Amino acid sequence: MGVDFKSLTEATSGAVGGLLSTTLLYPLDTCKSKYQAEAKAGVNRKYKSLFDVFWESVGQGKVSSLYQGLGTKNLQSVISQFIYFYSYSIFKQWYLAKAKVSKMGTGTNLLVAAAAGTCTAVLTQPLDTASTRMQTSAFGKSKGLWATLTEGSWQEAYAGFGASLVLVSNPAIQYTVFEQLKDFLLRPEVVVEVVGTERVRKTSPKVLTAFQAFLVGALAKTVATILTYPAIRAKIMLQAAESDEDKARRLNGGNDPNVRHRARNMLEAFQQIGTEEGVRGYFKGLHAQIVKTVLSAALMLMIKEKVASSTWLVMMALQKYLAASETKMKTVSLPASAVAPIGVVGIALASKAVR
Repeated sequence: MGVDFKSLTEATSGAVGGLLSTTLLYPLDTCKSKYQAEAKAGVNRKYKSLFDVFWESVGQGKVSSLYQGLGTKNLQSVISQFIYFYSYSIFKQWYLAKAKVSKMGTGTNLLVAAAAGTCTAVLTQPLDTASTRMQTSAFGKSKGLWATLTEGSWQEAYAGFGASLVLVSNPAIQYTVFEQLKDFLLRPEVVVEVVGTERVRKTSPKVLTAFQAFLVGALAKTVATILTYPAIRAKIMLQAAESDEDKARRLNGGNDPNVRHRARNMLEAFQQIGTEEGVRGYFKGLHAQIVKTVLSAALMLMIKEKVASSTWLVMMALQKYLAASETKMKTVSLPASAVAPIGVVGIALASKAVR
């Protein structure tokens, strides 16, 4: 039929999991981002801890601003998760077919996951930058998506892109650890279906229990976060919105060496962190990042696993329906000009079911 139902199942369940986990943990994500974006030390620091960000919103009576940029973040989350899981599934199936093997090794899994992450970064970086700017804006001063995307140059929309490419190793490590542990814990279920006069053996997706998926997802994301955190911190700094005070100080400071200029790339961000905060600065907010990303990844993978099983059944039923429709069309010998539109409608129905 031309529709890859297995990849659609992976992509759809991953997108739903990402959407729900992002929404549930968004206030924590906002506090974390604003805390990480500040590159100051000692008495110059505005936020001494993650809780200072929260109490600032309470003190200003703008607790709802902890949700600023949620729509953009959800849009970015759904699109990126869909692209990531779809491309991962496509690359994985392509490799298995070419190599004529039943499973990938750890090294190959890393490469496939990295390729999927690269595709995701290229296509969703402007949304990622916009959502971070909206989160790190002063409470109550966040702009809309279009205004945020167009307030600077096109190059600024890709701020932190170099760090994003480095960070493709994060989901690569995470998903590889998750899949390897999943393969260790479970065996695939083989379903025998009767098609005409033949018995066809199909392998259904392996499904973890909710508790297993949560624990395995948490462990996988913890490992990935610790290994890649300095790049995560640099990316947040590059994408963060510039406060009115910092902007005025920068524009009026001229060549004053005491005025801190905004980092333009990952190396400059690293230098700025080292100068302002020392070595410990590279891991500032690590605990907050672990709490947020581990909970987010664990929830996302847990939801994905539960959604995948029901989505798989829907996809298989839809595939049977479309196959039966195609057989019926061949039986009545419809002309090619009539078959084409029906095929298009079938694919449209499949897309609607996925959404």
